[in-house]
Amino acid sequence: MMRVLRSILIVSAWLIAFQADAQHVSGQSSNRRAQRAFDRALEAYYVADYTRVLEETDRALSRDPVFLNALILRGEVFYAINQPDESLTLFETIVSINDTIYPMAHFYMGELRLKSGVYTEAKQSFEIFLSLDGIRLALAERARQLIVACQFAIKAMENPVPFNPENLGPGVNSRDAEYSPSLTADGQTLVFTRRKLPLNSGSPNRRSEVENFFISHDDGTRWTEARDMGPPLNTSGNEGAQSLSADGRELFFTACNRADGMGSCDIYYSLRTGSRWSAPINLGPGINSPYWDSQPSVSSDGKNLYFSSARPGSHGEMDIWVATRDDEGRWGDVKNLGQVINTSGRELSPFIHHDSQTLYFASDGHPGMGGLDLFYSKLDELGNWSEPVNLGYPVNTHADEFSLVVGASGDKAYFATDKPGGYGDMDIYVFALHEEARPQPVTYIKGNVYDKETGDALSASFELIDLMSGNTLHLAASDPILGEFLVVVPLKPVMALNVSSPGYLFFSEHFRVDNARDINDPFLMDVPMQAVRTGETVVLRNVFFDTDSFQLRKESEAELDKLVGFLDQNSTVRIEISGHTDNIGTYDYNLALSENRAKSVSDYLIERGINPGRITYKGYADTRPVDTNDTEEGRANNRRTEFSILDQ
Repeated sequence: MMRVLRSILIVSAWLIAFQADAQHVSGQSSNRRAQRAFDRALEAYYVADYTRVLEETDRALSRDPVFLNALILRGEVFYAINQPDESLTLFETIVSINDTIYPMAHFYMGELRLKSGVYTEAKQSFEIFLSLDGIRLALAERARQLIVACQFAIKAMENPVPFNPENLGPGVNSRDAEYSPSLTADGQTLVFTRRKLPLNSGSPNRRSEVENFFISHDDGTRWTEARDMGPPLNTSGNEGAQSLSADGRELFFTACNRADGMGSCDIYYSLRTGSRWSAPINLGPGINSPYWDSQPSVSSDGKNLYFSSARPGSHGEMDIWVATRDDEGRWGDVKNLGQVINTSGRELSPFIHHDSQTLYFASDGHPGMGGLDLFYSKLDELGNWSEPVNLGYPVNTHADEFSLVVGASGDKAYFATDKPGGYGDMDIYVFALHEEARPQPVTYIKGNVYDKETGDALSASFELIDLMSGNTLHLAASDPILGEFLVVVPLKPVMALNVSSPGYLFFSEHFRVDNARDINDPFLMDVPMQAVRTGETVVLRNVFFDTDSFQLRKESEAELDKLVGFLDQNSTVRIEISGHTDNIGTYDYNLALSENRAKSVSDYLIERGINPGRITYKGYADTRPVDTNDTEEGRANNRRTEFSILDQ
């Protein structure tokens, strides 16, 4: 629509100039029948009857093949209805007859050549356009921007990046169009959009095609046969451009023209419990607007949702925005990502990597190869986005590239293309992402949480904490039916995992992820939860002391605050804090050290408001080992702080 409107404005200005300037009489025709046909074509143009425009200009040119006014009008119409080959041929004919009569012909030729990948010739067309008189300032500035794009494309082709895409195979791809891939953090579940004709439809009309979600799993050797996800996600209408949460339990997607919609296209949400997806809900005014809102991407911590929108406040036709989810699960605080990311053109299909700081997106406003190119930008510690970097050639070409996602480890990217050699229409491919474009790698903790005695699956909350800063990195929850959980783990020196469920003692563990080897070696673990019961004991794995010291280290505060919360929620529980050592040193020394450490924990709890009458403490030295004292690892396990339930 924008292209059609621009063409009408440009042609209108051109016609006024022709009528006002007798020097341009050569643009008219001395053939009266040709001129009358052109006049009829012009009337049709003003009411957007392009079929009649083409018919009448065809009649005019059959009587006067070099009738410039008719050639220009015909070229404009083919340009407006997006038939580039026909419009380029006509503009080339115009400049071959008179290369100054219609300067816009050179501009259009530059655009069309840029979009077809003929970069040197495109650059020449823009340079000729800028050399002509009477060029509007806005168009001159745009021509200079496109010259920069041509220069970028020429250099990019001289310095290609590694790129060897592999088709995901017949389990995923078919004769229909597959696109918009989305992956769980473990890379084992793929949800994508498939566009196909409805059953019993013999119509080849694209308007009759339906977009639905399909799901496939990596069984270790191949992608399984994709399955239609069915209702309530899939309907008789179109849904697509989805984002799957890191653990595969939340789906954010786009649907248009629904009864509960707020604009032309809105973002919807569904939650999986067990094997069932909830009925999708419109995310409402916290995210959606009366305008086009689409292509969501949720961060791995579930706190931020990036999406593309045409709402007011955008810097161009479509911008990338971000919304934040509060502690109550409500979305709001929608912000534009700013002019570093967004341009006067289109910014589409954002994907925020699991590192929560690397954003991939498509744009036709930054220097590129023509059309939509793929870019990446990184968020710094101050919340600023870096200047976007083009992913390079041949990842990007003169065609449109979009909907790229990158796996958690950062070395593999997935995208859709209709390149030759596929199974039909668009197919989904995977390729090794070149080093410079890779995000910060992450790994994950994955397993099941269950009642230690009964083995029943539990609904539990997971909290991953950076022990150095005390900041919560991720919040997650297990599936209440299956007990499954997945928590993304970034590259951090020391992190604590706390797991809690009402009626159960909390579980804690700590992790180190500080080298590349750990990234491809995820933590697979099950979490048995102990019911709150007299005599049960919990090891406080994230309470730390320096060697031979009973001074609590700051990294201990997150764990101890969790214990404070547990005691607040279980107000009748009394506990004993116990300190334990290995067998290095004398018994008397270890007894004093273990008791002082237990007292330090007790003092911390009391300082945080816990009634002193609910806490006792005791040191046991090395009398209660849980492991051998013959190895360093065993001794480390024996050096511990615990709490036990005395009564409820």
